[in-house]
Amino acid sequence: MDINDIVSDFEMLEDWEDRYRYVIELGRELPPLPEAERNEANKVHGCVSQVWLAKSVTKDEDGRPRLTYRGDSDAHIVRGLVAILFAIFSGKPADEILKTDAEAILQKLGLNEHLTPQRSNGLASMVRRIKADAQAALEEGAQSAAAH
Repeated sequence: MDINDIVSDFEMLEDWEDRYRYVIELGRELPPLPEAERNEANKVHGCVSQVWLAKSVTKDEDGRPRLTYRGDSDAHIVRGLVAILFAIFSGKPADEILKTDAEAILQKLGLNEHLTPQRSNGLASMVRRIKADAQAALEEGAQSAAAH
């Protein structure tokens, strides 16, 4: 799902109970994460719930690294937050991920005012992890280009 669709759906839902249900529904639409990917390397630290983000990096037609994510959480609301982050970042080139202001998008959704501080910290940890992955993919791409 596209983040713009999520933002417009959020705008139509005025009640926060409905918005929470919608976030949980987004999480239910995530494909299941294979058990093998529920490992320490994919685990996001800084989250109260268990959260795993597994990435694959491919090159787009311009040779830029593109990151695609799979993920899961043991908490329904957090699974939904993972789905929202995937709508923002997954499938995008690394340089675009680094330029994306996730906080501004999440602010537009009004999530921060309605999440517990622990959930907000966990969400920030997930964003930092995705941005760090994008930075690493760009550096790897630059190193392999320099080696050739």
